[in-house]
Amino acid sequence: MTSKPEQAARVINWAQLSAPAQQAALARPDLADSAALSGQVAAIINTVRQQGDAALRAYSTQFDGLDNNPLVLSHEVKQAQLSKLLPERKAAIELAYDNIRKFHAAQLPRDIEVETSIGVVCQLKSRAIAAVGLYIPGGSAPLPSTVLMLGVPAQLAGCGRIVLVTPPGKPKAGDIAPEILYAAELCGISEIYTIGGAQAIAALAYGTATIGKVDKIYGPGNRFVTEAKQQVSQDAKGAMIDMPAGPSEVLVLADNSANPAFVAADLLSQAEHGPDSQVILVSDSAALINAVQQEVATQLAQLPRQDIAAAALSHSRYILTTDLAQAVTVTNAYAPEHLIVQTACDDELTEQFTSAASIFVGKWTPESAGDYASGTNHVLPTYGYSNTVSSLSLTDFYRRFTVQKLSAQGMRNIGPAIVTLAEAESLEAHANAVRLRLAELNTINQG
Repeated sequence: MTSKPEQAARVINWAQLSAPAQQAALARPDLADSAALSGQVAAIINTVRQQGDAALRAYSTQFDGLDNNPLVLSHEVKQAQLSKLLPERKAAIELAYDNIRKFHAAQLPRDIEVETSIGVVCQLKSRAIAAVGLYIPGGSAPLPSTVLMLGVPAQLAGCGRIVLVTPPGKPKAGDIAPEILYAAELCGISEIYTIGGAQAIAALAYGTATIGKVDKIYGPGNRFVTEAKQQVSQDAKGAMIDMPAGPSEVLVLADNSANPAFVAADLLSQAEHGPDSQVILVSDSAALINAVQQEVATQLAQLPRQDIAAAALSHSRYILTTDLAQAVTVTNAYAPEHLIVQTACDDELTEQFTSAASIFVGKWTPESAGDYASGTNHVLPTYGYSNTVSSLSLTDFYRRFTVQKLSAQGMRNIGPAIVTLAEAESLEAHANAVRLRLAELNTINQG
């Protein structure tokens, strides 16, 4: 029964499509970003701004079925939850933490200084963002991996205040997955609040009596969280966000040398994220596509989250190309969040991709590696934003600014050009700020 959506996904012959049909073949599922959703989220944000903690507790009752959410995760509750952590999971989190830290530590920015002209010194400096908020989903699939992906770079950057918010858990507030709490502990995060949804984003962006305002918000979430992030980022009194994001997606580019079982597993690993996820297989081999379809149907029947994966597969794509060159063209046009390459010439092809957010090369490199423990960051732009937006990195936790200093000689060297350019733009005050200094220097010279 669960394989029906998969069987309904026909193979698309790319060479036979018109340009509009090709565009349609690469279209994402429509986002549930209706006016109704926007209005609901705006109302939640406004209520939190007006009522603060009382609104947060009321929303915990309404959405989570919890009475009197304390909002703050106490040390005692945290320790009680940590005591439930299985040793093998603790070890796995530690391994992932070490690899993620190694890769991100190599990204530490350095200040630069350039003397652009004699006596004119320009600097570029980087300083950690003072207060950052990390949103960690905690619904049907709690994500300790996301704690590491956000917490490690925040820790390395030296952000003065790192705040973690996550849904409160059930049956009582504070029943947060111990894996999330241990990952937070490794990242040095002690400020943890038991609140989720759009209301958590509002609290981070504007602050309440309990939760102090942050400067920038990071992390994935459901459509309410995503909409809330977009709204607060457009308000000068709100907070910046990491990146625009939609449903998760993967594109696998494979030829007849690929293992169909591996390809099918990679497609399903993304499909199980949510019903609005999208998976695409692009190949120059009809036989490979057919074998993968059979493997997907077989593996899908064994998955605990098969209903979710099946819903995602209902808008999957199997695209047949004439050759691998055309497959690369299709891939670049789609701009995937995750790109998996399983061909006989992986390294050669990898140099030709221009729009993927994160690339996984070779049959031994599933997308799951980047999700958890290879060291790269899994917070990535989706929905075609990969064309222009980069994956999350250490630099996202810094602000950069410039410094310039002119000596007397520096003013003599570039002052006349500044005056000329200011006059060309009819900005007389700009020109006068330099003329006065040049006149003063001229007086000094004559003296």
